[in-house]
Amino acid sequence: MTHSASDGSFTNDVAAFYESMLVPLIFEPYADDLAERVEALTPGSVLEIACGTGVVTRALVARLPESCSITATDLNQAMLGHAEAIGTSRPITWGQADVMDLPYPDNSFDVVVCQFGTMFFPERADAYSEVRRVLKPGGTFLFNIWNGIADNEFAQVVTQALAARFPDDPPQFMVRTPHGHSSPEEIEADVSASGYASCTLTQRDDVSPAGDARLAAMAFCQGTPLRAEIEARDPGGLQSATDAVEAALQARHGQGPIEGKISAVIVSAETALPA
Repeated sequence: MTHSASDGSFTNDVAAFYESMLVPLIFEPYADDLAERVEALTPGSVLEIACGTGVVTRALVARLPESCSITATDLNQAMLGHAEAIGTSRPITWGQADVMDLPYPDNSFDVVVCQFGTMFFPERADAYSEVRRVLKPGGTFLFNIWNGIADNEFAQVVTQALAARFPDDPPQFMVRTPHGHSSPEEIEADVSASGYASCTLTQRDDVSPAGDARLAAMAFCQGTPLRAEIEARDPGGLQSATDAVEAALQARHGQGPIEGKISAVIVSAETALPA
């Protein structure tokens, strides 16, 4: 499914909701998982791309020794600025960077890591090739990607509720982008076309906890580019759309604290060692 121009609409307002609500809702367990996998590789240098508001960055800092240099980047300045403002417990390098044209020499990093960002790349195989260029021989590109929307309960309910509210033009961001590129065959084909020596895929399921349906509704409707899709269809209608999603989540999961299944694929792509 083709990307929409609104898929990259991570404004300052979206960044604030993303960090305060969406990060604890769905991103933290996968950030810890990626950081643990990076730690096991004992790298001396790590590049993070599409760092968002820095949830993986902070997990990496917590696990990696100070001798390991960490560079965290994002294309979107609003997200990067939010991450840098939160900061880390030790100095790292922050920078705005486009994965399609990374501003680093060949063979610069032992590991490149990306949390739920590859779905936004305009040409994934080309982006993976650019990542391979900056990796050292024997280096690893670690990234995760959401499984299909049917395996991610809150996202599915949100999408269905908004489709009911906007039946003539349903917002499709969640289906199109976050949950639109998890096919193992597609992932392996893109990685193979990018020149990596090997590729391993691992599924990881988890549980997304929310204090209540309102929190989950606000996280998705106001902390993702769904916000731009809603506002384009109903200027001034963001709150009423959020209310409709809240009602749908309550109908599915009940009052008070709720939980929903989340599921993702973790990909480890390795570059070739010297002959």
